[in-house]
Amino acid sequence: MANPPALTVDQLRAEIEAGDIDTVVVAFTDMQGRLQGKRLHGHYFLDHVLEDGTEGCNYLLAVDVDMNTVDGYAISSWERGYGDMFFELDLSTLRRTPGARHSATVQCDLTWLDGSGLVAQSPRSVLRAQVDRAAALGLTAQCGTELEFIVFEDSFDAAWDRGYAGLTPANRYNVDYSILGGDRVEPLLREIRNEMYAAGAVVESAKGECNLGQHEIGFLFDAALRTCDNHVVYRNAAKEIAAKHGKSLTFMAKFDQREGSSCHIHLSLRGRGGEIVFADDDRENGHSEMFDHFLAGILATQRELTYFYAPNINSYKRFAAASFAPTAVAWGRDNRTCALRVVGHGAGLRVENRVGGGDLNPYLAVAAMLAGGLHGIENELPLEPPLEGNAYTSDKPRVPSTLQEARDLLHGSSVARAAFGDEVVDHYVNAADVEITAFNAAVTDWERKRGFERL
Repeated sequence: MANPPALTVDQLRAEIEAGDIDTVVVAFTDMQGRLQGKRLHGHYFLDHVLEDGTEGCNYLLAVDVDMNTVDGYAISSWERGYGDMFFELDLSTLRRTPGARHSATVQCDLTWLDGSGLVAQSPRSVLRAQVDRAAALGLTAQCGTELEFIVFEDSFDAAWDRGYAGLTPANRYNVDYSILGGDRVEPLLREIRNEMYAAGAVVESAKGECNLGQHEIGFLFDAALRTCDNHVVYRNAAKEIAAKHGKSLTFMAKFDQREGSSCHIHLSLRGRGGEIVFADDDRENGHSEMFDHFLAGILATQRELTYFYAPNINSYKRFAAASFAPTAVAWGRDNRTCALRVVGHGAGLRVENRVGGGDLNPYLAVAAMLAGGLHGIENELPLEPPLEGNAYTSDKPRVPSTLQEARDLLHGSSVARAAFGDEVVDHYVNAADVEITAFNAAVTDWERKRGFERL
């Protein structure tokens, strides 16, 4: 396969001088998995930001989804004065902005202005720490994320004005794998695919899914950090491109009572030089001892790290029996009823984590998988036998059923605190508390319909 187009600093400079690019997006990923940052004039970027960088308020890692400042965060508060963080450009992420012909995008790490290093609570920093941990063992992490979404014929503004009720899905029936069904939204899907390829991501395919208007676009696996960088650019670009088509789309884990939208994560390790470390044809199951320990570690920590796969109240609505979303903490070979599905062989042997929804933050989710797997390797955890049959009806431990349960498990997790540090765990426990408090204070449409007249 031909490599997708790259964008170097020299190319960027030439295109800005020629007037082909006039805007540079400087962005990082926040706790909610969104791109945040600034759009800079191209010449200003070259003359000032390329060498000197830029800054942004540290409240960007201490707000809720509505951008409200909230209490409880150690790094940012009224008492601390809401100071700045430094946007450290990672020029290896430089790319054309998908869907924006005259724009380029560069992603950033966040560092403290006093030179003390990375902001540990930043999602990209959390993943970097686990990638470095693997590197210390002579290992590199590669992964792919499969992200589903639902397309509606209504614009984002129209959907907002209607309270997100009565929207028209782009497909009126289940179009899972349907070529005809995919054609209904192919102009949109085609533009997303081609724009992401032009932005440096290797596109595999697009396919219909089960819910009405639900689709998936897949990308080739890559180094863990690069995959997550691509993931957040894609999520942002898909919405922007949909808006230009007069449509809207959502990555909500559970939009309605039909099938939810998942984000399955495929993860494997290689040696520092690309050597295969997961497969061993001399063993009966074809797995190396390292792979068995790695899988056992993810399995052992699945419940206590679920928050990083399911960070919102809505995330837990997706876990329903016979829904292709898991409810049992079990592993199986090519078994889609399990939380962890082992697929492939030889160089392609990997574990697929099926717990995550479309609303997850990829850096945090992949970091959680790595942390669990490395815990298994370092402690040589034994792997239980694979589950045969239907995990939904098994006696295996259950995936947490509420955000409160997941929050409490994370708060008490010694593995999480050892892997990420207390400051990171406490930061995201507070994020869970903020979400739970906001939900408990809300009055929903369900409550009004149920109680307005009949109670």
